[in-house]
Amino acid sequence: MVEIDIEKENKAIAQEYKELLRISYQTLSDDDKKLIRKAFDFAVDAHQDQRRKSGEAYIFHPIAVAKIVAGEIGLGATGIAAALLHDVVEDTDVTVEEIEKTFNPKVAQLVAGLTKISQVKKDMNISMQAENFRKMLLTLNDDVRVIIIKLADRLHNMQTMESMAEHKQIKIASETLYIYAPLAHRLGLYNIKTQLEDLGLKYTEPTVYNDIVSKIKESKQEQDAYIKNISDVLQKSLDEEGVDYIIKGRPKSIYSIRRKMAVQKVTFDEVYDKFALRIIYKSNPHDEKFLAWKIYSIVTDHYRPSPSRLRDWISSPKSTGYEALHITVMGPLGRWVEIQVRSERMDEIAEKGYAAHYKYKQGATEESGLDTWLNLLREALENADSNAVDFVEDFKMNLYAKEIYVFTPKGEIKSLPKGATALDFAFAVHSEIGIKTRGTRVNGKLVPLNYELKSGDQVEIITSVHQKPTITWLDYVTTSRAKNKIRNVLNENTKKIAEDGKEILVRKLKHLKINFNESTVNELVAYLKLKTSLDLFYRVGIGSIDNQQLKLFAAQKNNTFFNFFRGKSKKGQNVNPEIIQKDEITHKYDLLVFGIEQDRLDYKLSSCCNPIPGDAVFGFVTINEGIKVHKKDCPNAISMQSNYAYRIIPAKWIDSTQQDFKATLEITGMDTLGLTNELTRVISNNMHVNIQSIALSGEAGIFTGTVTVVVPNNTVLKKMIDNIKKIDGVERVTREYTN
Repeated sequence: MVEIDIEKENKAIAQEYKELLRISYQTLSDDDKKLIRKAFDFAVDAHQDQRRKSGEAYIFHPIAVAKIVAGEIGLGATGIAAALLHDVVEDTDVTVEEIEKTFNPKVAQLVAGLTKISQVKKDMNISMQAENFRKMLLTLNDDVRVIIIKLADRLHNMQTMESMAEHKQIKIASETLYIYAPLAHRLGLYNIKTQLEDLGLKYTEPTVYNDIVSKIKESKQEQDAYIKNISDVLQKSLDEEGVDYIIKGRPKSIYSIRRKMAVQKVTFDEVYDKFALRIIYKSNPHDEKFLAWKIYSIVTDHYRPSPSRLRDWISSPKSTGYEALHITVMGPLGRWVEIQVRSERMDEIAEKGYAAHYKYKQGATEESGLDTWLNLLREALENADSNAVDFVEDFKMNLYAKEIYVFTPKGEIKSLPKGATALDFAFAVHSEIGIKTRGTRVNGKLVPLNYELKSGDQVEIITSVHQKPTITWLDYVTTSRAKNKIRNVLNENTKKIAEDGKEILVRKLKHLKINFNESTVNELVAYLKLKTSLDLFYRVGIGSIDNQQLKLFAAQKNNTFFNFFRGKSKKGQNVNPEIIQKDEITHKYDLLVFGIEQDRLDYKLSSCCNPIPGDAVFGFVTINEGIKVHKKDCPNAISMQSNYAYRIIPAKWIDSTQQDFKATLEITGMDTLGLTNELTRVISNNMHVNIQSIALSGEAGIFTGTVTVVVPNNTVLKKMIDNIKKIDGVERVTREYTN
């Protein structure tokens, strides 16, 4: 057993404390220093008997986390104190109440938030793990510093994982790459993000990591010489122009080199932009922008720029607050080199994220800086009711998404994630505008709702008070905000239809002389092979349960002979009453549709993977056997998708009673005044029907036309056709079928 020199250890702890105060990014007042000292003493006392797996005193861990929080991230005294105390409630007998009494409510709130995150069980399946992350993300609503300290805690754990078992290292590293690195990215903490990614790679792909590290070391001398060559050329011109600046070489992170090698399928030597130059200049606020473009002019005097790779984050900062000018130029030896131009203020914001924001805002406090920052992060957290895995995936997508900048008709600028659609823009303006969107114009031209926007587009939204979102809208949007709002509205509409359906069912059962009560509802749910009472009411509301089915149910209910046998046969398969009363609408995956338009086409299920309703699938157009349907994780899927991508069509299972579908009607008759108005009135008066297109033409007193409508099912369509036939002048109404 290793003997521990307590005196030497205590000296090292005291030294670490001094270092913590010295490296603090914020200017600490005497009161701040007292708070930090108090937290330090409290933590030392609470953890005095604890040691880490490596054998060192446990207190070194909270101090290291506090140093990251103070120096690398730049939090103030409250955040530093909470970092020192972040493990005391979880690992010792200390309570949150004691911390509140000893310190203040804010420190206690942060420690409580950090404890909450840590108390979720560690060994979990994917959905439980996602639930854990969701809980963590929801603490953003309390105070974003909880997440920031958690990131610092994770970074220090990643830096000190050598003594852990390999399976634990892989699990922690995978978690880090899955959620913590994207969070650091979204918070504008690029240094922390880079360290988390590189350390994540070190444990998930150690061979690849070590190979890249050794190659970087081998080529370091050559890289340094290359950077010096460019720096010397630029320095001469910058000095002549009287610019006050420094030039730094910045190697590309190990993780991003690995990602580039994988995505572009190239070797280490073929990754050309393995480094960048950063020109950081001194400037007063007034001249910042002018100087950035002056430096751009000097750089491009010497090296030819790539116009398509110019990134102006100064005129339009990223939503994380990041500002810089990125210029990619052709350097010596025909290599592309990225040159980043930033003022000292911009550089601090890039390094410290939100902490630098309020430092540069007159009269702002740490608290007000946090409020501003938090508003940038609330979008993906608006709807806490969604499935946990979807929630985390949505959140991640919005964390990592690159940004585009589009304009409103008045010339105001909006930033959206890359891949956002015209409908996403409508929801970004205001959710009420989003749900009433009837059409969109981009640069003056009418475009579909799912039109993908590009930077510089000017977007105009056309609204209608009668417009309502449909389930297909979820395929038209990419942002969490839009998806959450559409889901909420669809759920409200569904509940409304179910309420109407319940009233209709009461009337219909009364007509069949059956009492409407809980027992009858349960029997009817079981008879129709549904799961919940809401399923039943909804399906009655949209007309997919017709009178014939209810008559058969009534006949069987009143047939005592049948009931005797039914009682015997049903003993083993009673429907759980808890399920029936659940307030949800379940899906019966019974119909396969293809493409964005969700067309119904002939298909065969492939025998190699035997998909069943509900599986994630795709369609493959064969040469002789039409469309064959495969599971997305089919053993042959990767080969088909890489070799025959043009023959693959998207496919998904849907519930035919809940899904809207398109129907085209051909109408002929006598051309009478006001016929078009009457036709649209009759169609619009049918519940749950939307007109997609209408085209009528008349000649010599006869009219012909086609109307395309979106309806939930055949029953609604038949009812509507009957109503159209009653219009004065209409001769024939037939439904068009496409092959």
